[in-house]
Amino acid sequence: MVTNCSKEGSEGCEEHQLPDEILSEDVLRPTGAEDPVQREPSMYFRWLVLFATCLVMTCVYYSLDIPAALHQNLKNYMNDSAFELRFNLLYTLYSFPNVILPFFGGYFTDKMGASYCLMIFAAFCFLGQLIFAAGTAYRNWTFMLLGRAVYGIGGESICVAYSTLLTEWFAGKELAFSFGIALAISRLGSVFNNLASPVIANSFSTPWALWAGVALNFMAVVVAAGIKNVDAQHRSISLAMDASDNPSDLAQPLLLQQIEHEGTNRGGQRPVSRMGFRQFSPMFWLLSASCLTVYACILPWNNVASGILLERDLFQAPPAECHLTFPDQCSAGNLLNFSNPAIDANGNTCSGSNFAPVLPSSLNVSGMDGKPDILIDHLSAADVDCDKPFWSEDCVKDYCQALGKASESAGRVMSIPYSISACLSPFLGGVVDRIGHRATITFVASFLLIGVHSTMAFTTFRPAIPLIGQGLAYALYSSVLWPSITLTVPQRSTGVAFGVITSIQNIGLTLVPMAIASIYTSSGHCYIPYVELFFTCCAVSGAMLGIGVNFLDQLTGNKLNGISVQSRAADR
Repeated sequence: MVTNCSKEGSEGCEEHQLPDEILSEDVLRPTGAEDPVQREPSMYFRWLVLFATCLVMTCVYYSLDIPAALHQNLKNYMNDSAFELRFNLLYTLYSFPNVILPFFGGYFTDKMGASYCLMIFAAFCFLGQLIFAAGTAYRNWTFMLLGRAVYGIGGESICVAYSTLLTEWFAGKELAFSFGIALAISRLGSVFNNLASPVIANSFSTPWALWAGVALNFMAVVVAAGIKNVDAQHRSISLAMDASDNPSDLAQPLLLQQIEHEGTNRGGQRPVSRMGFRQFSPMFWLLSASCLTVYACILPWNNVASGILLERDLFQAPPAECHLTFPDQCSAGNLLNFSNPAIDANGNTCSGSNFAPVLPSSLNVSGMDGKPDILIDHLSAADVDCDKPFWSEDCVKDYCQALGKASESAGRVMSIPYSISACLSPFLGGVVDRIGHRATITFVASFLLIGVHSTMAFTTFRPAIPLIGQGLAYALYSSVLWPSITLTVPQRSTGVAFGVITSIQNIGLTLVPMAIASIYTSSGHCYIPYVELFFTCCAVSGAMLGIGVNFLDQLTGNKLNGISVQSRAADR
């Protein structure tokens, strides 16, 4: 029996008879994951959780993008004629499980708590990276692909968990700004990876670069466990403070809420947060389609950015007329006792600026110290494994050294978009909180990407110029997309909403790598111009959807282009 009084004294009181199961200990005891934070978290704890979450995501993004940074190193190390297809499969198998899993990841995040799910998904990332590194060490594609699939189980669902966690801790408190900070610091993991992984691979070996990712993923699991403890302690303290203020306050609201909703639940209606997708507005689905197309020309581009930059700018194929003076002998190294320069048809030395050193067309090397003779009728770049001393020290030392320097340069150049995004996202998030115009920015970002990829496809401009534009577009789009989701769905369903849009995003991230591999193969094993033209088409689709987002926003009250309620209150 529960008494609810609307007036002082006994007059106006109503008595409600509750079923026995409602009065059980399970109801009176807080469930943990489903209880909202009762008291507003202090600024110290808010920023502590944000910093720790960013550290987890930095480690996750570092390992996620290791194959992209090591594209050329892996190509030489695996020495596989079908490398491009299998390399892109690494990203397809990472994304494919997440066409489905984030639906459940969002549900379980709402059900069990964002901090708990953050730790579980981080553990999947650690296990996946461990399998991937071991598979690479043994040159086993099966284990490499399996490892990426396992990594994908946690790698995308963890984004749902951290997005929901930030929404819980920063609701009404710099939400867009916190998302911008999270994106900035997290994406520094990709920047660190692009800078460090090629150096580690060239200095030690390709597998060692992957083991570094294993170590970072282990650290992510430890930090995620710490976040879970902080989140749980804060909830416990909040509930204890509420109970100390008024002991009846702890149980009575739960019981009265049960009275209010008992008839509805017995009528068969499910709570909003339980995967009821019909509640989502047309604007949410339009933003989801925009997410698919815009991210399709940002994230998959990074997967093959190293290959694109090497082909287009940093390690171009030498001119066809260039050949070695002695085409069947090594070009440089311990096995060469004489000079073997590359010359053109007129006998002039070929320029080496931005061009790969000329490889022997064939090899006929006499064995030394009892080693067998080496005979290769038709030598190609696919035959050269710079992780082996024969190539890197004995026979084509100039080629391997130039390739190592070019791959490290590619890592620095391909870091530009993520570096720009990391620098701008926190400020853009704060600006968006105050000025709105979220729908407008979705179109502007897509329009920028059209210029970026058409420039890469059809001009010879230095890559830094368009990649600065890509970084700006990425920062703009990410700063408005994810906070916009919270404006288009009920608050109780944010976890499911983030899961749905992450699933839709991964449809593109599953299909685009296979499309890239197909275009690359059909274009004579070249990225330029047709792969970049494909990315341009994705950007055009994103711009058209951006126009649709703006039109629909005008019809529905300018929720996205308007200024948030919290920002208006802060200005006052």
